[in-house]
Amino acid sequence: MRFGILGPLALRTDDGASLDPGGPRPRALLTLLLLDAGRTVSVERLIDGLYGARPPAGAANALQSQVSRLRRRLGPHARIEATPAGYRVAVPPDTVDAHLFEQLSGEGRSALAAGDPPRAAARLREALALWRGPALPDLPDAYAEVARLDELRLAAVQDRIEADLALGGGPGLVPETRTLLAAHPLSERLYGQLMRALHASGRPAEALRVYEEARRVLADELGADPSPELSTLHRELLRGQDPGPRRPRVPAQLTRFIGRDTELARIAALLTGPDGSEPALSGSGPADRTLSRSPSRASGARLVTLTGPGGAGKTRLAIEAARAHEAASTSVCVTELASLTDGAQIPYAVLAALGVREGLRGPGSPVAQATERLLAALEERELLLVLDNCEHLVEEAARLVGLLLGGCPGLQVLATSRESLGITGEILVPVPPLPPELAGHLFLDRARAVRPDLGSGIGIGIGQDITAPGVEGHARVAGPSEHARVADICAALDGLPLAIELAAARLRTLTMDDLADRLGTRLGTHGPTPGTVCAPATDRFRLLSRGDRTKAPRHRTLRAVVEWSWELLDEAERELARRLAVFSGGATAEAVEAVCGVPYAEDVLASLVEKSLVEVADGRYRMLETIRAYAAERLAGENDPQRLRTAHAGYFLALAERAEPVLRGAGQLPWLERLTAEHGNLDAALRHLTHTDSGAALRLMASLSWFWRLRGPQSEHLPLARALLAAVGEVPPPGLAEEYALCVMHTVAGRGDDPGEPERLARVAAVLRALEEPLRLPSTMVIWSLVGGPVLSVEEEIRAVQMSDDPWGRALLDVGLAYQDLFAGRPAASEAAFTRALDGFRATGDRWGMANCLDPLASFADWRGEYGRALELLDEGLAHVREKLRRRPGPRGGAAGLPLRTAVVRPPGHRRAEADPHRALRGHGLGGAARPQGAGGGRRPVLRRDRPDPRRPAHEGPGGAARGRDVRRHDGRHGHRCGGRRRVRPGR
Repeated sequence: MRFGILGPLALRTDDGASLDPGGPRPRALLTLLLLDAGRTVSVERLIDGLYGARPPAGAANALQSQVSRLRRRLGPHARIEATPAGYRVAVPPDTVDAHLFEQLSGEGRSALAAGDPPRAAARLREALALWRGPALPDLPDAYAEVARLDELRLAAVQDRIEADLALGGGPGLVPETRTLLAAHPLSERLYGQLMRALHASGRPAEALRVYEEARRVLADELGADPSPELSTLHRELLRGQDPGPRRPRVPAQLTRFIGRDTELARIAALLTGPDGSEPALSGSGPADRTLSRSPSRASGARLVTLTGPGGAGKTRLAIEAARAHEAASTSVCVTELASLTDGAQIPYAVLAALGVREGLRGPGSPVAQATERLLAALEERELLLVLDNCEHLVEEAARLVGLLLGGCPGLQVLATSRESLGITGEILVPVPPLPPELAGHLFLDRARAVRPDLGSGIGIGIGQDITAPGVEGHARVAGPSEHARVADICAALDGLPLAIELAAARLRTLTMDDLADRLGTRLGTHGPTPGTVCAPATDRFRLLSRGDRTKAPRHRTLRAVVEWSWELLDEAERELARRLAVFSGGATAEAVEAVCGVPYAEDVLASLVEKSLVEVADGRYRMLETIRAYAAERLAGENDPQRLRTAHAGYFLALAERAEPVLRGAGQLPWLERLTAEHGNLDAALRHLTHTDSGAALRLMASLSWFWRLRGPQSEHLPLARALLAAVGEVPPPGLAEEYALCVMHTVAGRGDDPGEPERLARVAAVLRALEEPLRLPSTMVIWSLVGGPVLSVEEEIRAVQMSDDPWGRALLDVGLAYQDLFAGRPAASEAAFTRALDGFRATGDRWGMANCLDPLASFADWRGEYGRALELLDEGLAHVREKLRRRPGPRGGAAGLPLRTAVVRPPGHRRAEADPHRALRGHGLGGAARPQGAGGGRRPVLRRDRPDPRRPAHEGPGGAARGRDVRRHDGRHGHRCGGRRRVRPGR
C-alpha cells in the first residue's frame, strides 16, 4: 500500500485502488502516524495534533475511538498497533511519499557532490515528482513540519537546477529560476544559478545585471555584501570566463586524511542526529537541553567542541567533518581565530568569513553593533559555523556562541579548543593522540612524500611485500627492523599527528635509524638526567623545528605548539605543570600534593586537564612525553630542582615500605596493581637515591624485591642493581646487611656470561650466615633460593627463618620443610607440612603462597587416587590464578614463583576432552596458567619440578627422591650437570 501526504492525503492499495480514510479527524490522525511511519507516536502528540492546545475532556478516549474507526477503514492493508507509549502504523517508511522524497533527494544530492550530474538529475526529478500540492493539508497547524518539508523541496529544486546546469541546460532554466527568486529574494544560490543560466543562454549582460540586483537587495535587507562565491562568479563573467561549479567554503587540503574514522563518525552523528532525530544529550536537566536541540530546523547537536592537546589534529578533523557536512547541502562557514589577539574581534572575523559588510552606524558600542549584524545575518539561515582555535579567547568565544545559538535556531557550531567553552549543552569530542597502528600509517604516508622508496603499512604483517602506492617499480619491502623503527618513532612522539608529520619530513636528510635514535633518547625518569642540561628535550624540539611555512608561527613547530599552550596557563598552573615533570608515568593527586607542595592540588590538576596539558584516567594524572619534556626544561630553571626530586624519592620510598608487608597478605592484588602503576616513579626514585643516598636506595630496592619477583622477569632491574652495588661497594652499610644481600642478588643474571657472579653469590651467602637479627623481609629466602640455589645448609636456613615471628615466614618455613620431607621420601610428613603452610598462607591471605601449597597437595591426592579431592584443590588454586590473571600487574604478568605442573589430574581410564579449556588449564598446572606468553623469554633460569612419587623408594631412579630437585639453568654454576640438568642432593 502507498501513502501520499505531499498534497491531499491519498491511499492506494497494491492493485491501484484508492481508499478513503474518512473525515477530517481520521485523515489528520493518519497523517500524524505516517510522519513517523514504523515508529511509535505518543498519545500526547496525537492529541495535540488533533485537538490543539485545548483538548476536550476525555480526549484520550476520543483518540482511542478515532484509532478504532481508522483501523476498520484501513482493513487488512495496514495495521495500527498500540504500544505502551502510544500508537504506530506498521508500514515501511518508503511507502510514504514524504519519506521516499527525502531518500531520493538525498541520493541525488550525493550524486551531485560525487560529480555524477545525470544520476543526480534523474533522482531529484523522481523525488520532486512525488509532490502533488502543498505538504500536509490535512494538518493545518503543523507549521514547523510543513516549513521543514518546504525547505527540503526548495533545496531539491536548487540541486536539480545545479545538475541541469552541469549538463548544459540554460535557456529553459531562466523562467523557473526567476520565479523561485521572486519567492526567495535573499537566496544567493538562486542568484548564482540564474546568472549561470543567463550566461549559458548567451545573455551575459543580463547575468551581470542580476548580480547588481543581488548586491542591492542584500545591502538593503541585510547590510551585507554578496558572498565570496557569488563575487567570484561575477568576476568570471566580467572576464568572459565560463563560470565553474559552485565552490565549497571549506578549505581544500593538500594531504590525505588518515585515521580518526571513529571521531569523524561521532561528529557526523552528533551534527545530524540519528535518523534525523535528536542525539543523546550531554546533560539531564531542562537547562542541559537548551543547546542540544532546535525546535525548528537543526535536528542535531547545536554545539560540538573538539578538545585535545596541541598537535593532536583538531583543526584537520574539524575541516573534514565540515566538508562531509557541506556535502549534505548544508552551508558551512570556517572562521580561524588563532590570529586574533582580542576577543572583541571575534564577531568581525565571523562577519568577514560570511562576507557581510559593515552597515550604517547605530547606537551602542562597535562590538555590540557587530554582534547585532551577525545575529541578523544568521537568524534565518541554516549554517554550520566552524570556530577554529578558541582556547586563547575562550571566554569571549563562549559568550558569542551562546548569543548566536540562542538567537539563530538554524545555526550549529563546531568549535576546536584545547579546553571546552563551558556552555550548558555543549557536547565534547576528545581528540586523543593516534593509536600506534594509525600513527604508523600516517608517518609512512607523509614520509613517502619525501622518500618514495619507503615501504608502507606498519600495521600489516611484518615480512610481507609492502609497496607504496603511486611508486610502482621503485618501492621496496619494509623489513622488520624498519617497522620497529617506525613504531619507536611514533611512540616517542606520543602519537601526535603534528609531531609525526614534522618527523617524517626530516627523512629527507636523515635515515630512519638516525631519526629513531635521536628521538629514542626518551625523557629520563626524573626529566633530563643530571648533567645533560635537558639534552633529550632540547634535541626533540630542535629536531622538529622545520614546519609548514604556510601555517601560523605558533602552529609551525613542535616547540611553538607546546609554548602556545603553556602561555595560556596562569602562574599557579605553570608552577604545578613544571613540577609534574618529576613524575614518570603519571601520579595520583595524593602523590602530586605530597611531592609538589601545592595545596589543593586537585583544583589545579583539574584546570590542567581542562586545558589538555594533563590527561586523567583511573585517578592518575599524566602528561604526554612531549609536554613533559617541555615542562622539564622549565623545571631545570627553578632555583632548587634537586629538592623536588628528593621529595619525590622520599614519597615513593615510604610507599614501597608501606606496600612490602601487604604484598604478603590479603592486600596483595590491589597493591600489585598500585605498585605497577607507579613502576616508572619507583625506578626514578631508585635512580635518584643511587646517586644521592645509597642507604635509602638499598632500603627501596629491598622493599621492591618481592614486588619485582611477583611482577615477572628481572632483567630490566639488572642495571639498577649493578649501579647501586657500585655506589655502595663491597661492604654492607651498618644495619643494612639484609638489604645489601638483596641488592647483590638482583645483580645476578644467571646467563653464565658474568665471571663475577660466583664471587657475588658467595658474598651473599656470607652475609646471610652472619645475620644475628631476625629477617625483616622473609621473602629474602625465596629470592635467595631462586637466585643462588641451596648454598646454605638446612639447619642454617631453618634457623634464619625461625628467628622471625612473621606468620608469612613461618608458613614459608613449612613449605621448605615440606619439600625436604618430600625429597627424603616422607610423604606423610610432607603433606602435613604443606597443609600447615596452606593454613598459614590462608591466614595471611597470600594468593601466591596458597597456590604454591594447593598444587602439591593436589598431587598427593592424585597419587592416592582421590581424584575428586585433587580437582577440588586444583579448582581452588585455579581461582587464585584466574584472579591474578584478571588483575595482572604489568605487561608481563606475575609468573614468578607460581607452581609448575606436569601431570593431568583425572581418574584412570578417563579420557580428557581436548576441547575442555577448564581441564586443559589444569593439565598445564597453576604456574603454567599464570605465566603470560613470552614471560622469561630466555632471560632468566627455567625452573622445573619433577615431582617424585612418594610411593616409590628413593633409590628407584627417575621420579624417586634420590633424583632430588631437578633444576635446569642456562649456565653451569653450582652443581654437577647431567644431560643439561644439575642434580641437587636433599639437604644441600
